[in-house]
Amino acid sequence: LSFLCGCTYVGAMLASNASLKWVNYPTQVLGKSCKPITVMILGVFFAGKRYNSVKYLAVLMIVCGVALFMFKDGKSSANETVFGVGEFLLLVSLTLDGLTGVYQEKMRGYATKPHYMMMALNLSALVVMSVWLMVTGEIWQGISFCTKHPQIVPEIITFSLASALGQNFIYITVTEFGPLVCSIITTTRKFFTILGSVILFGNALLTRQWIGTIIVFAGLALDSLYGKTHKPTVKA
Repeated sequence: LSFLCGCTYVGAMLASNASLKWVNYPTQVLGKSCKPITVMILGVFFAGKRYNSVKYLAVLMIVCGVALFMFKDGKSSANETVFGVGEFLLLVSLTLDGLTGVYQEKMRGYATKPHYMMMALNLSALVVMSVWLMVTGEIWQGISFCTKHPQIVPEIITFSLASALGQNFIYITVTEFGPLVCSIITTTRKFFTILGSVILFGNALLTRQWIGTIIVFAGLALDSLYGKTHKPTVKA
């Protein structure tokens, strides 16, 4: 189960990064902001999860608010297509994100501890990525790049340590509250980062972004107050 979860986790990351060859970064961010929806839908179909109608509405509001906030105004070029290779890869990435949530939910059902889940998934991902790098030959390109630019090695180590530290909180959230809650947190992370820069540094927001902000906070409040599914009490 952990190996399948590691495969879908790596696959989602690879598909998302590969999509940047065909779509710009804002489009990728907008696409990945839909992650809670796929996690919720696939969780219902494959992990037996059940949510009340308010939960669906709250998640939809959060996703729409983040998308509205992150959207970049600009005219599309004449050769841009509505749905191309990049959009297909984003769809694949979202689907694999949803399947990752399904497998995490199943592992959670076995009372898996957060750090065991973290270790199992990362070891599985390491195996998959090692095979991928050897098959594609990218591992030699990476070694060559680090050899030519050794100053990047401390940056890679720092990034890895920060990532590992952040994963502690991610897997604690997954095991304690579920993959859906974790996906909502990671989706709204960039939103709160930009909002924080507005508050701290006085950067101006567009009217559209203020509307998106209101929708996100309304969705979070709705989910907090009414989005919990209460288990029925068993009568003796």
